[in-house]
Amino acid sequence: MKPDTIVLIHGFWVTPRSWENWVAHYKAKGFRVLAPAYPGFEAEVEALNADPTPIEQLTVPAVIETLIKVINELDRQPILMGHSAGGVFTQLLLDRGYGACGVAINSAPTEGVKPIPLSQIKATFPVLKNPANRHKAVGFTYDQWRFAFTNTFPEDEARATYERYHVPASGHVFWGSALANIHPGHDDTYVDYKNADRAPLLFVAGENDNLMPPKIQRSNAKHYKAAGTVTEIVEYPGRSHLMPAQEGWEEIADHALAWALDHS
Repeated sequence: MKPDTIVLIHGFWVTPRSWENWVAHYKAKGFRVLAPAYPGFEAEVEALNADPTPIEQLTVPAVIETLIKVINELDRQPILMGHSAGGVFTQLLLDRGYGACGVAINSAPTEGVKPIPLSQIKATFPVLKNPANRHKAVGFTYDQWRFAFTNTFPEDEARATYERYHVPASGHVFWGSALANIHPGHDDTYVDYKNADRAPLLFVAGENDNLMPPKIQRSNAKHYKAAGTVTEIVEYPGRSHLMPAQEGWEEIADHALAWALDHS
């Protein structure tokens, strides 16, 4: 039986609001669509910018626990789609046996994925420049957002998305992810790349993504080694990091859904 529910998982520096176009698009196709918030992110963008305390307190295990609760309330496994950090959470859920299939869009890397392109260093510098940010919620200025999220957007659209979607990101989680390949033992973003029971997974990369460039997506995909599992990648030319809100997003949404239904 094919999935009837799509779970959309947002990334950092945004909230579930960033999926608003996809929610309406998939609902119009007859699917139940859920876009759960991270714990404490149930507030609107404006409230989180005014008081980022819930962002400061965020942890990866708490995010995964919240998403598992959402999935466990369904009567069949859903299609999982995650953007940026949501792509990591999609992979973590698939590794734990949740989801009929997964789509990771401009995904951040899971543990063991080591390429660090120069554009990513520049895009993440506002968080990583100061170790004290590990205990803070760190936002972007508009110019930083422009470089990291919307570098190929027209100026007016880039500014509009900043005003509508931007919130600070968790320095605690971001620093933990950045150090995952240094610490001994497994960290919060570990997945078993040899898990033969993992559901199919599609990586979607944007050619001009400065924050999570295609090089990261390709490396992440290549880490999956289990025979019999499906791991594919598709790259879209001219796309920035914020693909779910970029002009022409419908093409990506439709391809992701068609792929998911074919492989679930």
